[in-house]
Amino acid sequence: MATEHFDVLIVGAGLSGVGAACHLTLKCPGKTFAILEGRATMGGTWDLFRYPGIRSDSDMYTLGYSFRPWTEAKAIADGSSILKYIQDTAREFGVDRAIRYNHKVVRAEWKNGKWHVEAARGDTGETAHFTCGFLFGCTGYYRYDEGYTPPFAGRDRFKGQIIHPQHWPQDLDYTGKRIVVIGSGATAVTLVPALSERAAHVTMLQRSPSYILSLPGNDPIADKLRKRFSSKTVYPIVRWKNVLFSTLMYQVSRRAPSVAKSLIRKGAERFLPKDYNYQTHLNPSYQPWDQRLCLVPDGDLFKSIRDGKADIVTDHIDTFTETGIKLKSGQELQADIIVTATGLRLLAIGGMKLFVDGKEVQLSETVGYKGMMFSGIPNLAVALGYTNASWTLKCDLVAEYVCRLIQHMDKLGYTSCVPKAPDASVPLEPFLDLQSGYVQRSIQDFPKQAKRAPWRLNQNYMKDLRMFRHASVEDEGVEFR
Repeated sequence: MATEHFDVLIVGAGLSGVGAACHLTLKCPGKTFAILEGRATMGGTWDLFRYPGIRSDSDMYTLGYSFRPWTEAKAIADGSSILKYIQDTAREFGVDRAIRYNHKVVRAEWKNGKWHVEAARGDTGETAHFTCGFLFGCTGYYRYDEGYTPPFAGRDRFKGQIIHPQHWPQDLDYTGKRIVVIGSGATAVTLVPALSERAAHVTMLQRSPSYILSLPGNDPIADKLRKRFSSKTVYPIVRWKNVLFSTLMYQVSRRAPSVAKSLIRKGAERFLPKDYNYQTHLNPSYQPWDQRLCLVPDGDLFKSIRDGKADIVTDHIDTFTETGIKLKSGQELQADIIVTATGLRLLAIGGMKLFVDGKEVQLSETVGYKGMMFSGIPNLAVALGYTNASWTLKCDLVAEYVCRLIQHMDKLGYTSCVPKAPDASVPLEPFLDLQSGYVQRSIQDFPKQAKRAPWRLNQNYMKDLRMFRHASVEDEGVEFR
């Protein structure tokens, strides 16, 4: 099979991959590019996850693209609406024609001044070969083929169905069923109120609580502004308002955690029964933003608890039984269906193997540069969103910067851009600073970051805005050749 060459290869046709292609179309119109997508459809997360209630855990004014306004009324949108937004954007900018489906990138080697890329074709079983000047990974950071499920004792004894949300059966009828959802993260708090609309009862079983923040499903300020102004005018105003709110909430959580805890609790207690045991079920032992906050629109989880359709049980699992789950306390939960919303498996750069001039790269031995490139690896960037704010805010900035970087290299005749590791005297630390289980299980496979710029992974949109849009492309952390 012949080798095709492109100026840029984008890996992944999800939210960030489609956005990256649109940025290239807008800012580097003369560049050729293709998007290699391992699955048979675009949309990434928003096509893969099909469980009941699937929705964004960020508002769409910041999860949406900077260049294309979100025009629907719902600020916290359901998965199908987000998928449609991605598909419509791809068609509007013509980047849907650049997607190569069923092309899973398995290997990429930098040699002779360009990337040589191999992709396994899921439709034919063949290997497709490409070369490119710049490789842009937009694969997210978790595995698409499987989620994480702990080895529960007695699992094989359970006579009902056990389901992981990442592989939700579309023909599942849970009407009138007793359901136990194991987990306390974003997936669990989404599933419980959605399932409770048809199930006999839903129990969210957690080892320990998470912080759960209630926000309006519709943005009241956006609703008012839309009555007087166009979406094109309203979108950037509300986007910035929400950026500032989320930044403020994060800073308050870090600097005055007791204040953040109080605000979160007041938001929940508006919907919960007055005698609800908040201290046991909704008051984590860690500080806000040590793990990502869970978001519920209009308090839907709390309403389902108040209405008796759902409850939260905080305990440890002893063993699965034939009819449910026995807990360490001795309590037994009866269930027809058990949902293991127990987390994701992290996977760096989609699992592809990287080589530079014949030597395999171990990502764990590299240091991140501006949170988007890695020391010693030329002409490669990845789009990784924020852990404390909307994913797309960061991915938009990275895509803009990649375009700016390519333009800079063209202007000065450079063919490669190679990030450098900091001096050995600069302390290093893990790439992600979240204490969540899914992060801690796999963080050793990811690059490191340093204590200072440009090797610091900022979780701050304002800092990144200055760095990506306005700071010099040439600095101490990178070498152009």
